[in-house]
Amino acid sequence: MSIEIGIIGGSGLYDMAELTDREERVVPTPFGDPSGPYVIATLRGRRVAFLARHGVGHRILPSELNFRANIYAFKVLGVERVLSASAVGSLKHEYKPLDIVVPDQFFDRTRGRISTFFGRGLVAHVAFAHPVCGELAAIAADATAAVGATVHRGGTYVNMEGPQFSTLAESKLYRAWGMDVIGMTNLQEAKLAREAEICYATLALVTDYDSWHPDHDAVTVDMIIANLMQNAKTAQQAIAEAVGRIPAARTCACKDALATAIVTRPQDVPEKTKRELAPIVGRYMK
Repeated sequence: MSIEIGIIGGSGLYDMAELTDREERVVPTPFGDPSGPYVIATLRGRRVAFLARHGVGHRILPSELNFRANIYAFKVLGVERVLSASAVGSLKHEYKPLDIVVPDQFFDRTRGRISTFFGRGLVAHVAFAHPVCGELAAIAADATAAVGATVHRGGTYVNMEGPQFSTLAESKLYRAWGMDVIGMTNLQEAKLAREAEICYATLALVTDYDSWHPDHDAVTVDMIIANLMQNAKTAQQAIAEAVGRIPAARTCACKDALATAIVTRPQDVPEKTKRELAPIVGRYMK
């Protein structure tokens, strides 16, 4: 059975109890090592690949993540859709701790992160106006509602650099801009997934209000961790439900994202680059 669906577990979600027929697989890539071995398993009758984003024991900072290796390895495994779960802070009163947001936009506040497979003699520019797969996001939101969680559909995820949380001035500015949630990891994943023609959607798990909230000083690390663990439990249920609802065939535009994106003529691409990116560009580089 082919591996169809990738799952990226964020803070607090380091494994999924419902995974059966498990095996660990180390996937080498031209970009170095992914965050760790992939757990290949069965979930709701589908073969999936699970990756703990921050590694076993949560050892990798957001700015240290090898995003290219993580997504490239999913592509090598045959994954066509990636569901991500990530802890976020809320920038709006109505997005309460333990709620789940399924964002449809991102805003980049990172610095110097590598977020493309291209370069080294191969130029491509994918469309990214709609950075999340609408079909996969709808399935994720419906699944989250089905397991009884409070879900908010759409919204903008601010991707900050970290690892420090926002200053009060930054938090207030993001609210003034109309942003919805804030996190440290998802934008690069979404960009690379699009380049790899993989559908991407995320469950943003609200653990706390960002520093703008007047009660922020009353929030303790213990409270945040308690919310994180509860959110992770809900996320496991929602992801399992979503996996069971995903259709076999893709009809979205994600599957053909590179069809009109590659600028460099195949004969001008260095053989080493062509070889390394074969899982991603092979069908366009005959």
